[in-house]
Parts: sequence; C-alpha cells; structure tokens
Amino acid sequence: MARPDKAAAVAEIADKFRSSNAAVLTEYRGLTVKQVKTLRRSLGENAQYAVVKNTLTKIAANEAGITELDDQFTGPTAVAFVTGDPVESAKALRDFAKENPALIIKGGVLDGKALSADDIKKLADLESREVLLAKLAGGLKASMAKAAATFQAPLVEFARTAEALRAKVEQGGAGTPAPAEAEDTTEAAE
Repeated sequence: MARPDKAAAVAEIADKFRSSNAAVLTEYRGLTVKQVKTLRRSLGENAQYAVVKNTLTKIAANEAGITELDDQFTGPTAVAFVTGDPVESAKALRDFAKENPALIIKGGVLDGKALSADDIKKLADLESREVLLAKLAGGLKASMAKAAATFQAPLVEFARTAEALRAKVEQGGAGTPAPAEAEDTTEAAE
C-alpha cells in the first residue's frame, strides 16, 4: 500500500499535468539554486517550474493520461507546468538554456501530444500568440479595405465620367449631339 504522502504528491502532480496547457521536462544537473530561481522568475506567472521525483512523476503522468514521456524520466528532472502561452515559456526555457548550458530540455507535452526537445525549440521560434493574432487582424483588415476599394471603383469611375461630360457641355457644347428636329430640316432642305 502506498504511503499517504507519496499518494498526495502523485495526485498533486497529476492535477498539474491535467490543468496545464503544456509541460516541459528538463534536466537541471549542474545548476545552482540561484540559477534555478532565475529560471523560475524568467518563466513568470505563465509557468510553474518544479523539481520532481521521476517515479512519482511518471505515475502521475500516466494517471493524467500521458504515457509518451515515460522514457524521459531519467536523471534529475524538473518540469515546467505551463498554464499560459506555451510559446513564451518555451522561449524563456530556450533562452535560459543558451545562457546556462547545464539546463537540458528533454521534451514535453502540448495539449496531450508528446514533443521532442527539437519540437520545443521550434515552438520557441514561433511568435507569441498576441503577435500572430495582430498579424491575422491586419491581414483581414487589408482584405476588407481591398474589397471596399474594389466595390467603390465603378461608382468613382461613373462620377468622374459624369463630371467630365458636364464640364465638356459647359465649355460650349462641343461634342454635344444636335437636336433631332434640326437634322430633319437640313435633310429636307437639301
């Protein structure tokens, strides 16, 4: 029978896996306590970085329905449980790993799908959610403006043609058609 403290730890970690958008497994061997604190601060409120026991975390991940990470629970492991934007957290981990080579990104899970270390690096190269949404909104706005200009073009062309015709008539009637009666009388006279 499992000890109550271990069962509680497994339940807590399983809840973190379930409530997180993503989880990134790292190896922290060689990092100082000060460096780990710096990493936690760089992750901000987006993620919670926790040093975990492999056996308990493996059991908790399996309880949460995540079995793809089983082979990554080796060596000293810490997990970044991401509740905010996964891209921002991946960038923070990547940037910290560049400055501190002792931090090794093992892999992770995003929305229930397993990610390799390379996948997490690719995720870190993406722009943030806000930037992508702004670009989408800008593209949609440009499309709408282009459509409005296309629909407005025939009306503008008609107005220009009507104005040119009015100006021509005011300049002395050059090019204005003669009344029909005048044509008939000239034909009869000849």
